[in-house]
Amino acid sequence: MKWELAISHTADLFMWIAGVVVVAVLLGAFFWGQRVRGRESRPPRPEEQPKRPYGGPVREEREYREPDEVSEDGHRLTPHELKGGYGQSSTHRCASQDPKDHRKGDGGSFGSGGLGS
Repeated sequence: MKWELAISHTADLFMWIAGVVVVAVLLGAFFWGQRVRGRESRPPRPEEQPKRPYGGPVREEREYREPDEVSEDGHRLTPHELKGGYGQSSTHRCASQDPKDHRKGDGGSFGSGGLGS
């Protein structure tokens, strides 16, 4: 028994048209991308690139801070009464910068071992 694959003339024509449409869409996308890229600003030249500071790269600086004390007369402060205004509380540098002094150990959050609230 011999199996033959027969494609009708209309299916053959449809495949050719589909192939031409795919190629046309790809070419159109390529030329449209070239036009968009042509409108973009040029990349910076090597002398326009950012330079490192003379003192070397900038490092992160860590310090422990504590809030400024508020009066203990029982009066609740509103945001505009805080130092600096605009609802921002001010802070100052802690006398001790030793990390051991600032560990709490009992945060009370999930998994910390505390009782929570």
